[in-house]
Amino acid sequence: MSRTYFGTDGIRGTVGQPPITPDFMLRLGHAVGLVLKRSNARPTVLIGKDTRISGYMLESSLEAGFASAGVDVLLSGPLPTPGVAYLTRALRLDLGVVISASHNPYDDNGVKFFSARGEKLPDDWELAVEAALLLTPQWADSATLGKARRLNDASGRYIEFCKSTVTQSLSLRGVKLVVDGAHGAAYHVAPDVFHELGATVVKIGCSPDGTNINAGFGATSPAALVQAVAEHRADYGIALDGDADRLQMVDASGRLFNGDELLYVMVADRRAQQLPVPGVVGTLMTNMAVELALQHQGVPLVRAKVGDRYVLEELAARGWQLGGESSGHLLALDCHTTGDGIVSALQILQAVRRSGRSLAALLEGVTLYPQTMINVRLPEGSRWQDNLRLKKETADVEALLGQAGRVLVRPSGTEPVLRVMVEARDAALGRECAERMARAAAAGG
Repeated sequence: MSRTYFGTDGIRGTVGQPPITPDFMLRLGHAVGLVLKRSNARPTVLIGKDTRISGYMLESSLEAGFASAGVDVLLSGPLPTPGVAYLTRALRLDLGVVISASHNPYDDNGVKFFSARGEKLPDDWELAVEAALLLTPQWADSATLGKARRLNDASGRYIEFCKSTVTQSLSLRGVKLVVDGAHGAAYHVAPDVFHELGATVVKIGCSPDGTNINAGFGATSPAALVQAVAEHRADYGIALDGDADRLQMVDASGRLFNGDELLYVMVADRRAQQLPVPGVVGTLMTNMAVELALQHQGVPLVRAKVGDRYVLEELAARGWQLGGESSGHLLALDCHTTGDGIVSALQILQAVRRSGRSLAALLEGVTLYPQTMINVRLPEGSRWQDNLRLKKETADVEALLGQAGRVLVRPSGTEPVLRVMVEARDAALGRECAERMARAAAAGG
């Protein structure tokens, strides 16, 4: 059975268009409730959300769906996605539900789920929910309806958890930080975490109005953070995305550090503490310079498909703890069960404080290779895999680049284009090679 509604990270789409409608969300809550009751006669779920105006509507619909199946509901209000994952595990609940479309604009929304252990759920569970959506509803009677209540101090509990992921001795006194909450779920949480550890905090992107999430602020729009760090003469800037599972950082010089670089710093810090790091999981897009730097430290990097879900699966299969994406989704499974932008920022700041070196200094010798990405629109029905001209051009480029570059050709998952990426130490050479391959892909043959 193929999935109809679930994508790589739950269910997502435009509000008011199927499946992001109140009637579907009621059905979804009911179907998920039926699946949960197969193993627990009286399950309890936690529902959290980001700051989108549509969250109220979807929350009410999901709550009604769960109640109609005899499932109790706790409501946290706005809370980062990793906060929902943590509280689901800490409170011994049966399921965590997050209403969010992550870094998308406000007119999108979605739903994703976490297991009782605070982990992403497997494909089999999602297929079971999709099958339950096809069943006749099994409405609970009045005596067995689910009950709903607010979870008091959800944000306070999560703040304490975030602080617990670093050593008791970590102090950020004397550090000035700009914290950009993307007008999203961490607007009332992230600034307090760093302030309570002693930092002087300047807040931007922390005034949500229901429609401004990710709009010009946050990890996907770091220009605002760069500007604010300069204006306030801060030491570092921290940008999260709408649901706070993604991180970008900026230093006082205005240098932006992406997820690949931050992952390297986390690895180097653990090795400096004599902790074992048997390997790291990146993605097909992880920069080759970071891969080579890790290899120089004796740490292999394995590439998973793009998506933190696939990074997590690879980590679990290998029993490793560290992984991430260039976009800033970072996984430190010795700290949390899922990606967490606040926890990741704390790991980086801890590495800086206990090394006595700046973030830039910790990355000396790691210079990212420039990447050239070209999208090639393919004729309908064409099979790029059979393009002999592209195969030859790809082989020639790989031979030309050798150890000084890398080639990636992959179809888009959202539009009819082929993504041609060349990564090379020499930016001009990489651009030339990408254009050669793009011409071959467009010509067919």
